[in-house]
Amino acid sequence: MSSPLYTKFLADSRRGLIAWAVGCAVVGMGYASTYPEQKNNTDSMPAAFRESLHVDATAAGYLQATVFGLILPLLAMIYGITAGLRATASDEESGQMDLLLAHPATRTKLVVQRFAGAVTGALVICTVVWLALLAIRDGAELNSVTPVELLAQCVNLLLLCVTFAALAFGAGTAFGSKVAVLASSIVVGVIAYMGNSLYTQVGDGIKYVSPMYYYIGGEPLRNGFQWGDIAVLVILSAVFLAVGTVRFNRRDVNC
Repeated sequence: MSSPLYTKFLADSRRGLIAWAVGCAVVGMGYASTYPEQKNNTDSMPAAFRESLHVDATAAGYLQATVFGLILPLLAMIYGITAGLRATASDEESGQMDLLLAHPATRTKLVVQRFAGAVTGALVICTVVWLALLAIRDGAELNSVTPVELLAQCVNLLLLCVTFAALAFGAGTAFGSKVAVLASSIVVGVIAYMGNSLYTQVGDGIKYVSPMYYYIGGEPLRNGFQWGDIAVLVILSAVFLAVGTVRFNRRDVNC
């Protein structure tokens, strides 16, 4: 993509993007590298106790419960929301949107090009995470998880990030308010975490409304690419972005 809107967005966010990529990679490597120690601790537990706690001592189980089940999805959500907030509602409230709309570019092009910049940033972050985990895979005794399975989980991490970026873009373009972006993101984020973690208590059906379920429920670290889950996250992102763009094209922008 060669649009100035796209390249300018990436240029303006390059320092932050580097920090996000390095930070996520370091966090992922830090958690993953403790697997041998955690596995030894788990192996020392009585078998009955491990079974009662449903402890999964495999490399895939450990990565799913820690690296990809806790901190990295949270960071992915935060990055997506931050990118959407900065590119839409933040610019509108600061008056910068007025300058952008004065250029010979449609509102749809503005949204699409800036969203493409956010997706590119997410792609860079998740690629760096994948490469970082591959670098420590042997030393951290994670060989039972193949590079393709790690890639499948990182692709889902990318799509989770894109889903929340699309949500933030959609809310920002639809309402032009930071409050609207944060409120919608918090609501969906809570649903994502609670729906995926508590569905056994409140009903199996609730997990299907959680983006987290489509991110990790198919266990890509064991089963590789889950194309149905990938399709759901892509469609969800497209819906968020389309609804916001339609609203953005129809309303007055208060700059």
